[in-house]
Amino acid sequence: MKPVRLILTLMLGAFTLGLGACDNYEAGQYTDHDGVDPLAEHLRGDKRPTIFGEGGLSLFGEDDEGNSGGDIGVNAFLWRASLDTISFMPVNSADAFGGVIITDWHSSADAPNERFKLNVYILGRTLRADGIRVAVFRQALTRNGQWLDSPVPEGTKIKIEDAILTRARQLRNAALLQQKKG
Repeated sequence: MKPVRLILTLMLGAFTLGLGACDNYEAGQYTDHDGVDPLAEHLRGDKRPTIFGEGGLSLFGEDDEGNSGGDIGVNAFLWRASLDTISFMPVNSADAFGGVIITDWHSSADAPNERFKLNVYILGRTLRADGIRVAVFRQALTRNGQWLDSPVPEGTKIKIEDAILTRARQLRNAALLQQKKG
């Protein structure tokens, strides 16, 4: 038998055995050593104490403080505000689960001999001032046509972070207003 055919046969066999092992679950059927059915607890939405605190670690949805993350791993308002604020720059990569946005180099028409690049880091699921970090990189064009790293003007990073936070607050206020109307 050829190796590929053998592998496919083994995979089909494992899949068939896996399906055969499936069983219908009924609440109360399986309990832990304390007589508690963890799956029934979960289905009811009961929260239990864990090493991450009451209710465990929330990766998606809304946490106990009402901080919405939607289907992403970071605060949705900070994520959207970051994308809105840096929308004039080309985005090289964006990871909504890790909370990282990396732009490509951007030069403005007003200053074609310098270019900027941003790395935006969203640090959590809460809308807080310390929940965002921006790294700014600047290069200047030399006379021989090479791009050379240059210092970033003081305060640039803070101004970008403040603009993102301001936009995030605007988005959150608009969402709260929409909730009250609806």
